[in-house]
Amino acid sequence: MKIFQGFDTIEDIPNPVLTIGTFDGVHIGHQKIIDRLNHEAAEIGGESVLFTFYPHPRMVLYPDNHGLKLIQTQVEKIDKLRRFGMKNVIVHPFTKDFSRLSALEFVRDYLVNRLHVKKLVIGYDHQFGKNREGSIDFLRDVCDIYGFEVIEISAQEVNDVNVSSTKVRNAIQEGDFELVKHYLGEPFELHGKVVRGQALGRQIGYPTANIDIGSDVKLMPKSGVYAINALLGDGMIVDGMMNIGVKPTIGDEDEQSIEVHLFDFNQDLYDQFITVQLLSRFRDEQKFDSIYDLKEQLLHDEMYIRTYFTL
Repeated sequence: MKIFQGFDTIEDIPNPVLTIGTFDGVHIGHQKIIDRLNHEAAEIGGESVLFTFYPHPRMVLYPDNHGLKLIQTQVEKIDKLRRFGMKNVIVHPFTKDFSRLSALEFVRDYLVNRLHVKKLVIGYDHQFGKNREGSIDFLRDVCDIYGFEVIEISAQEVNDVNVSSTKVRNAIQEGDFELVKHYLGEPFELHGKVVRGQALGRQIGYPTANIDIGSDVKLMPKSGVYAINALLGDGMIVDGMMNIGVKPTIGDEDEQSIEVHLFDFNQDLYDQFITVQLLSRFRDEQKFDSIYDLKEQLLHDEMYIRTYFTL
């Protein structure tokens, strides 16, 4: 997959078949669009193209009150687009100046004159351009003038999939990771670097990898204990359990932390990047009266989660 940071870096793409969107989560609805793009591209000897934005438009247009957290970091999204078969991704910097482009200017100056788009695959209710004037009807009016085909994703096709990025976010926040997996077509992931913590887990027999995801816009699951898989850099997959929260029993941290304990694993992971897949949420984070009580609960957590992996 080729990645272009803005239109100025684009190389020649043969017979581009394009869609437009943020594609946060790359959920099963997005995956269906990718399949459609590749099918349409194969018919004309072309390649699929996603035109997406970074930062997210809402973060630029409403910087003080957008309230938006993303299902994926940019790194996670690009990786998933690659795995699900997208051939080209144009990541265009979204700015207030860019938001002022009319729909006609965007189509003429970017999609036609620079990209030479052949087919545009777009949802029945998608809108773009200044004042959201770009619609499926607008595209049908101009496509013959500029020599490209418009392919509509119908309301029925959208309803059949019955998923949206908002639904995925809600399921993550509710802790329903079985439903999240259904929506995404795979488990929800946290990707980050293993950093040094206080090593308190090691002292009570539960060494943990402390994960720094390096993003303040990534949507974090609610605090609690989870069954997880850890995907390590060498391709190894290890079962384990994870706590997300502020460690109230220790009582010396205000910031949320991500701590992963891997079963039957004792290798050094410091400074390595790992991916954690959240499979199921088991309980809320709790404050215990003592470190002893915390250790007893961790023993119970381990027993229940190990059993989960045998089912």
